[in-house]
Amino acid sequence: MNTLVKGWFSEISDELWPGQCFSLKVKEILHEEKSEFQDIKILDTETYGKALILDGVIQCTERDEFGYQELISMIPICSHPNPERVLIVGGGDGGVAREAIKHPAVKEVYQVEIDGRVVDLSKKYLPFMACGFDSPKVHLTIGDGFEFMKNHKEEFDVIITDSSDPIGPAVSLFQESYFELMKKALRPGGIICSQGSNFWIDLEHVKETLKACACHFKNTSYAMAMVPSYPCGSIGFVIGCLDEKRDLKTPLHCFTTDQIDKLNFKYYTSDVHKGAFALPRFAAKAFEF
Repeated sequence: MNTLVKGWFSEISDELWPGQCFSLKVKEILHEEKSEFQDIKILDTETYGKALILDGVIQCTERDEFGYQELISMIPICSHPNPERVLIVGGGDGGVAREAIKHPAVKEVYQVEIDGRVVDLSKKYLPFMACGFDSPKVHLTIGDGFEFMKNHKEEFDVIITDSSDPIGPAVSLFQESYFELMKKALRPGGIICSQGSNFWIDLEHVKETLKACACHFKNTSYAMAMVPSYPCGSIGFVIGCLDEKRDLKTPLHCFTTDQIDKLNFKYYTSDVHKGAFALPRFAAKAFEF
């Protein structure tokens, strides 16, 4: 559920984060509609800029979206020795595609988004993210990511799942069967990185997702980024690698400060990559299995 009262949007979900909510002061409702798959709102807010809301849940805001987009993209890409072919499942706002194409080793990015209206509206209202679709490296398919991967086995070096939260149709993207499907779509030594929820909100859910990943990837880890507009101000990533010996915490591709500025990274650095895996003791202990 979400409410828009006296110029404030409040993100309320008793199922996802009971007993708390996050609110944004709204300058203008830019667009709202019910697509075939979900309720879509695009707001212009006082302090977070443009915001994309799907089914009442904040997906990204102009102020802090780069924290999520850069890490979910660069952690797996920079952990692969030759990340030529990347698959993005979801990510209809274009932010992950924008980041993935920055890496000089990436030759092709294939993206599958089920809701074409998110893509269309992002191009109109969120060009700072949707610019990712403009690259000739990006091949966009509007359709089901499950079906796409079933028809593309052993084709990708990196698979990034930019999903919504684990509720409704997105629940399947956190289950063992999905990790198995991704494994089959990877080339030898491939890496996957999925939106992994927040251990402050539901530690057991994150633990179960990591276990589902570990069923098919013996090299499994969890990293996190600070994103103020997400519940509790952070978001996690579940990472799995087919190469058991690869150290996911140490990037294989490192950028100089000049390169980082040229590529317009606002969050990602090699030090941030390493630090993203440093977890508070209660979480690290829970993930020991």
